Amino acid sequence: MEPNPMARAPRGRALHELVALDQAWRRGRTSFATRANRLGEKAFQIAQCALAAGVAWWVAADLLEHDTPFFAPIAAVVSLGTSYGQRLRRVVEVTLGVAIGVLVADWLVVVIGSGWWQIAMIVALAMVTAILLDGGQLFVTQAAVQAIVVAAFLPDPAAAIDRWSDALIGGAVALVAATVVPAAPLRKPWEHAARVLRKEAALLRAAGLVLVDIDVRGRPGSPSLDGPLERALALLADARATDYLIRELNDAADEGLDVVASSPFRVQHRHELRYLSDLVEPLDRSLRSTRVLVRHTAIAAYHHVRVPGAYAELCGHLADSTDALADALTLTRSAESARPLLLMVGEATGSVARSAELSAEVILAQLRSITVDLLMVTGLGQFESTNALPPPPT
Repeated sequence: MEPNPMARAPRGRALHELVALDQAWRRGRTSFATRANRLGEKAFQIAQCALAAGVAWWVAADLLEHDTPFFAPIAAVVSLGTSYGQRLRRVVEVTLGVAIGVLVADWLVVVIGSGWWQIAMIVALAMVTAILLDGGQLFVTQAAVQAIVVAAFLPDPAAAIDRWSDALIGGAVALVAATVVPAAPLRKPWEHAARVLRKEAALLRAAGLVLVDIDVRGRPGSPSLDGPLERALALLADARATDYLIRELNDAADEGLDVVASSPFRVQHRHELRYLSDLVEPLDRSLRSTRVLVRHTAIAAYHHVRVPGAYAELCGHLADSTDALADALTLTRSAESARPLLLMVGEATGSVARSAELSAEVILAQLRSITVDLLMVTGLGQFESTNALPPPPT
């Protein structure tokens, strides 16, 4: 007798719940790992902010004997933040914003007193003053916040000078702290650039293996192309998920430029970081071209198009050249040493045997396009890179 389906339902639901719990646990563990990595990346900035806050309080309270000088650590922490971007600008805006807010609030509290409508008027006038002084968003916000603090909690005009100097102390401490940065933000852009290239090399190498499989299985008596098609589609999905690599590279390059702009001790790295920043666009183009190659590889597998084995070999050689380019950027921070390998691949694309299949010819054209993009990474211009490749045989 067939078992009662209703008897199996509870066990089915229990299994479903277990699977859901397992998935939730995996997502939570991944999310925790991401947060832990982010904390590790921000550890130096956190320690820097904490130390600057303590030093600002010590200078104002212990050396200058100010009473509860909490404007000093506030100005220091807000100025530094947890990113390297525009630190010097933040120091100036926060310091001036605090000073303007305190000035307006101290003066108006004496004239109109403290209350709900007085606070509204004080905040409005502080923000208007900051805007008229052509302040940025942080400048205006800090003027409003500090005006609220003074009007609501510290309506003591006698302490106005102390509060202004506290803001200046916090800004000065932040300015000194901003010049001290680790070397990590200067290494990250090169590591991210190499990561982009290694991913591109892996995609090229995998696409070449799919093309070899298509060529072998497309022969009479060979098995179906289901295997290559499945791998090509999985590779296409992987290639389409690579946009984040360029975003991370762009962010790392911007952070590195911010570091050399805010620290006189790192100014010697400015040239090389600007050089890397100029490579972001050709790296983006080469990765996009590689995604197009992978898509045409999947199309060839879907339509059972035989692609010449020489095209697969070109994929492998171009992958090796791309790995060499990644090594050059990591070790020497210059891509020129990998140019000869890419020129050899470009030369080979002009002498390889052609195919009568349009889908196969599109793959060859895309290999040439990737080579041109990578030659631009080595420092050649658009026309130089294009002219470096011989025309394909007719």
